Amino acid sequence: MSDFDRDKWNAKYAAMDAPREPSAVLVALEKHLPRAGRAIEIAGGGGRNSIWLARRGLDVTLTDISPVGLEIARQRAEQASVVIQAVAIDLEQQPLPGGPFDLIVSVCYLCRHLFPQFSSLLADDGRLVVIQPTKRNLQRSDKPPADYLFEEGELRGLAAGLEIVHYEEGWSADDRYDAVLVAKKRAASVV
Repeated sequence: MSDFDRDKWNAKYAAMDAPREPSAVLVALEKHLPRAGRAIEIAGGGGRNSIWLARRGLDVTLTDISPVGLEIARQRAEQASVVIQAVAIDLEQQPLPGGPFDLIVSVCYLCRHLFPQFSSLLADDGRLVVIQPTKRNLQRSDKPPADYLFEEGELRGLAAGLEIVHYEEGWSADDRYDAVLVAKKRAASVV
């Protein structure tokens, strides 16, 4: 499966001009996001969100299965005069790079088994941002397919153990029916 996914995404990135502008939904969450510290973007492809986060002052690690997408991200980061660390990784098979991170961002990538890891990868007061369509999105589009969509309300439950700062579901600025979550890790209590 991972070779198939890698080949599929390499071909897609080689054949298209990957989006350059950050997700409008992510940008709208700006007030909830840190401006300094370490950030990681999960399956960020051509780097549009990672570059935007780096411009905001974050030290960004971009992960993706596609070396072609990551090379596009490296070139665009250089053109934007920012630095991002690009890591080729199969998130279905390999663990995420070690934290702690002040921000974890996942936009349109669904891998449910990663959610239990997020809390341990976040620094105290670190933020998790997830933007992912729900099955209601199928009313307007057959992409992504149903296997890659949340049930309505599901994302809230996957953030167990984190404090939810912002949550909504609805038709978004990116023209998808998205579940949007910003959650934070509570600082450890000093006894």
